[in-house]
Amino acid sequence: MLFAHGFGCDQNMWRFVAPAFQSDFRTVLFDHVGSGRSDLSAYEPAKYASLRGYADDLVEIGRELGLRDAVFVGHSVSCMIGVLAAIKAPDLFSQLVLVCPSPRYIDDVGYRGGFTAADIDELLVSLADNYMGWSAAMAPAIMGNPEHPELGQELTESFCRTDPEIARAFARATFTSDNRADLPKVSARTLILQCLDDVIAPQEVGEYVHRAIAGSELVILDATGHCPNLSAPRQVVAAMRPFVDNLA
Repeated sequence: MLFAHGFGCDQNMWRFVAPAFQSDFRTVLFDHVGSGRSDLSAYEPAKYASLRGYADDLVEIGRELGLRDAVFVGHSVSCMIGVLAAIKAPDLFSQLVLVCPSPRYIDDVGYRGGFTAADIDELLVSLADNYMGWSAAMAPAIMGNPEHPELGQELTESFCRTDPEIARAFARATFTSDNRADLPKVSARTLILQCLDDVIAPQEVGEYVHRAIAGSELVILDATGHCPNLSAPRQVVAAMRPFVDNLA
């Protein structure tokens, strides 16, 4: 079972979820290039200008570890990174667990992504002008759960540990991406976990992903915010368990 973290995060974000599966699965955690304790010298601007560069890394990790028919668990932008990797190398993953996925963040005709194009332009300008300030303002809103401010603080600190230049490029690759056409190509069994109130991926987005991936399952968690792996890990584990138990 391979876990992939979201933008501005690192593998530590899975510390409340991954251990629940260690007795039944070999669990693999890693940091995307530019995040956590990754090797910053491995960063190539051209490669990582789109999510496909990160998907290529995922395939490379899977090949290096000899993975086959594994379970991929992705959060936020890593959901689409996992989708791209699963399409490129369908033997790697037999099951996908997509936590708060979004194939496109910008609204389009007949599609609600949650942001206008102007919203995303403003976000990217703000991030470029003052990454630390943007992190301090945005992280608590992304986390939600204001009754637990320590969670927002943890996400803020995670954002601030990420290399600013790489974070800016990753944000652009993330928030300007459009992977809607890739969803029908997914052949792996897929579970989508959606929060009730998510400022980054509204419920309509989770429902869109569910409709686009044939045979997928959608579970609406009784949780708020964009990071249930931190704010509601028991619910995430409980939703995942029946989906993956047939492989254990």
